[in-house]
Amino acid sequence: MGFWSRQTKKRKNDKNKKQQTKMEKLEELAGTAFDIPYEQLKQSLEENIDYLKKVTGNSPDILYREIEIGKRYTIKSTIVTTLGLVDTQLINDFILNSLMTQPFHEKIEEYIKEKVRQEDDKLTNSSAELILTEIEKKLLPISHVKRVSNWSAIFKYLLTGKAVIFLDGAKSALITSTQGGEQRSITEPQKEVSIFGPKDSFTESIVTNISLIRKRIRNPNLWVESFTIGKVSQTDIRIMYINGIANEEIVEEVRQRLNKIDIDQILDASFLQQFIQDKVFTSFPTIYYTERPDVVTANLMEGRVAIFVDGSPFALTVPALFLEFFQSVDDYYARFDIIIFLRFLRIALFFIAMILPATYVAITTFHQEMAPTLLIIAIAAQREAVPFPAYFEALLMEITFEVLREAGSRLPRAIGQAVSIVGALVIGQAAIQANIVSPAMVIIVSLTAISNFAIPSFDMAIATRIIRFILMTLAAVMGIYGIVCGLMFMCIHLNSLRSFGVPYMEPFAPVTVRSLGDTVVRLPLMYHKYRPKMIAKKNTKRVSAVNSEQQSDKGKNKNSEKG
Repeated sequence: MGFWSRQTKKRKNDKNKKQQTKMEKLEELAGTAFDIPYEQLKQSLEENIDYLKKVTGNSPDILYREIEIGKRYTIKSTIVTTLGLVDTQLINDFILNSLMTQPFHEKIEEYIKEKVRQEDDKLTNSSAELILTEIEKKLLPISHVKRVSNWSAIFKYLLTGKAVIFLDGAKSALITSTQGGEQRSITEPQKEVSIFGPKDSFTESIVTNISLIRKRIRNPNLWVESFTIGKVSQTDIRIMYINGIANEEIVEEVRQRLNKIDIDQILDASFLQQFIQDKVFTSFPTIYYTERPDVVTANLMEGRVAIFVDGSPFALTVPALFLEFFQSVDDYYARFDIIIFLRFLRIALFFIAMILPATYVAITTFHQEMAPTLLIIAIAAQREAVPFPAYFEALLMEITFEVLREAGSRLPRAIGQAVSIVGALVIGQAAIQANIVSPAMVIIVSLTAISNFAIPSFDMAIATRIIRFILMTLAAVMGIYGIVCGLMFMCIHLNSLRSFGVPYMEPFAPVTVRSLGDTVVRLPLMYHKYRPKMIAKKNTKRVSAVNSEQQSDKGKNKNSEKG
């Protein structure tokens, strides 16, 4: 008896544990898109509509339009749409107008008399399925009509702006493409301004963003793959690449990283960026962030992969290399000699923005002999009345400038610019008159800020600002030696980074000779014969042309032969 009682007690405990585990799982899924038991549709139209209202909380933005199809043998139907996500004019002209006109009812009557079985002048359930098929294939003048039979697909399509047509007696429904609603039109880029290039930019519509790339690359090998991420938000994600040019290993790595994301919501591409980047604890960006379709197009042509997020006016491209963040959108629309000068200037300004305050602190604190005598005497005379050491002086000014910049970016544009300019002038002049900082320090901070603004990438500019404070601290402790040590550690860190398996400092580390023509030096486009070696593994050749001098020589030879 004791044995059987123990077994019974064990079975009860196991059953209780299973129920508890099930309840815990249900609690974890509460509020997400997976806590609804997605079942098959019922035959009864009333039951289907009641279930739909129950799941959506009878929300007022879910609209139900009830109609009757047929004359003698009428059958009830309901069209369900989501307010604000659909094109109302499209529904009125091509769905309601088609289903409620006299010719349509006559066609249904003829179809019923010929093919549909009747019992006591009543339609059977199989008849409703046949009528739904007839509507789908012959009588509904709208593109992209799809038939579904489970609630999972219905909720997915309904909440993305498509109309759902239910028919009484049918265990399936029709999904029609009716997306619309209010959307922002295509405007000029706000973040990456171009002088010579195209003036269009991405919007918050993922369909529009992909179409902007399709207009530029008319190639069937431009493939798009779809993902849905966010247990609550159910955000649409698309990855785009050129099959045959993109490295399949990189594409597979993107797929795996996206599939591993487990989060409630994805509101913007920046959310996604934080989950798929190679290294979290680094100041340097390893994923390129852009709002320009021409930049994404150029990256796709080099073999990269683009990632789009529905609701975000920005796209991500991977892999991203270090020098890519110093290239402007106008670099390929202007002459190569001008761009070579500008790229050298950007690299120089990057180092100035990073080490100029630290160098000032190191020289004035430890290495006065490194500066010209007259200059160091002038700086010493200015700092004679300043009660703070050079490090604290530089730190105070840099923090003040960061506060002004942050305050200006949070205010309305017209007010923000005025506050930034007036604040900098007033505070700088007042600080000098109050002997809190020296005039030389104000000049140093101003040059640093201007140099920081010259960096094309906002993400790289932020990294520069962070490194600047670290180098200032090292300079205050060890002088020039601290700056050198900081730069050495930064170089080691940069060489250790990878972006989706590609070395971050490529083509300098490792050295790739054929890719050096588009780095700090930008050769004429006719010499960009190959795609980046570490990114594109197939079809690496992209230019087969001779330069203009050779072409002119050939033209002269032909003219001389004719003469």
